[in-house]
Amino acid sequence: MKILGINALNHDASITLIENDKILFAGHAERYSGIKNDSNLNKEMFEDMEQYGEPDYVVYFERPWIKKLRQLKAGQYTEVFSLKNLPQYHLDEVMGGKYSIDEYVDHHLSHASSTYFTSPYTESAVVVIDAIGEFDTISIWYAKGNKLEKRWSQTYPHSLGLWYSAMTQRLGLKPQEDEFILMGMAGWGIPNKSLQRQVKKLLNLNLHRGCMDWDSKSLPDDGTEQWKFDVAHNVQVVCEQEILKVFSKVKEVVPETNNICYSGGVALNCVANSLVVQDYPNLWILPNPGDAGSSLGCAAYVGGKHIDFDSAFLGYNIKRKYPVKPVLKELLKGNLVGVANGRAEYGPRALGNRSLLADPRGRDIKDKMNEIKNRQKFRPFAPSVLEEHAHEIFDMPTTKSEFMQYVAPCKYPDKYPAICHIDNTSRVQTVSKKDNPGYYKLIKEFYKETGCPMILNTSLNIKGQPIVNDENDSKEFTNKYGVKVF
Repeated sequence: MKILGINALNHDASITLIENDKILFAGHAERYSGIKNDSNLNKEMFEDMEQYGEPDYVVYFERPWIKKLRQLKAGQYTEVFSLKNLPQYHLDEVMGGKYSIDEYVDHHLSHASSTYFTSPYTESAVVVIDAIGEFDTISIWYAKGNKLEKRWSQTYPHSLGLWYSAMTQRLGLKPQEDEFILMGMAGWGIPNKSLQRQVKKLLNLNLHRGCMDWDSKSLPDDGTEQWKFDVAHNVQVVCEQEILKVFSKVKEVVPETNNICYSGGVALNCVANSLVVQDYPNLWILPNPGDAGSSLGCAAYVGGKHIDFDSAFLGYNIKRKYPVKPVLKELLKGNLVGVANGRAEYGPRALGNRSLLADPRGRDIKDKMNEIKNRQKFRPFAPSVLEEHAHEIFDMPTTKSEFMQYVAPCKYPDKYPAICHIDNTSRVQTVSKKDNPGYYKLIKEFYKETGCPMILNTSLNIKGQPIVNDENDSKEFTNKYGVKVF
């Protein structure tokens, strides 16, 4: 049976089609519409999915009427009395009544299922931390076989995810989109216990979608960029403390196993993940742990089988041979070069199929890349390193990081300035032949030519725009920004 999972009407809408233990297709709406973090579905994405078959059963990732009850309690009356935010209404608008939703799955259960059913474990604790589901904001589960049992939860209005988004907004960034920028800013800040106490007091505020009416009394601003860096640093410190508190509770409520699966938007915080995995080495995180991954989660929950998850390359397919030679040629010239090849990544990280690449040794590369991508100059870039050489260059917190989910100190920051943050850490992607044969071969050839077993890898997009999806997008990128894309 083919099962279609749908996530929409919040941020980063997505769909996933599964059959038995296989993912046939998984895609993000933004890649087809061109609207960053698009909350709406679109016909083009469904048409792409239908190449792999039409669903026998359709599942939605949360329960809309319970969500409306929470919105009523929060005073969000416009949302409560609107029919346009009902999933079936929206689906009919997009697909003209072609598909009917057969089942609705709880928001946090969809998150929990997305990570558990893709994990290597048949028994595991599951931790979900996000902004908000219907009511839950944090939950801990016990999973065994095809059953998941919720053992503990924390509910709205207390929300670590909404608080982090509110802090993102306070720094002049876009909540529910720019949280990763706050995380990058944190490296430039200075620890301050008083500031930590200030931001921690805001954790229990009633925050709607990560926004609040800030005033000078809430968190005084001295108008300097360093103030923003210091706030970001201390927000990140408090966030890490709160995440570790949740994980410390796991053994108490799920004593049966040492395995842990982790999901929810907060699981995208790779700095915090690196601390968690040191204490809990049997940690699995789906490469798409935010709400977009819940389209997979709700489908997997209904399917009730472990998914054979061996790759995040599940989206639009640009059918051509991996461009090792032309990309290598550009890298050896010291140029920035793009790759748009094969199936697009499912999740926010570019892992070699929709990537903008460069030599990590160049001292001017970081500034060149930030200029092309229209990003703030303080933001770091990630390395893709041959798995067998990762531990030679980085103090890795885990053996593999194939989905770019952890940071690690670089042992030779002076040698590789383009991929080191101000604190000399890097968000590492390890690459094996199994992970991505073409990308692995490219890095291997670069290593043979230069003695450097890694390249700089960032997503093939410009700030505020979705990652390049198809052939037309890649041509447009070249025409607009003068960077060759193969």
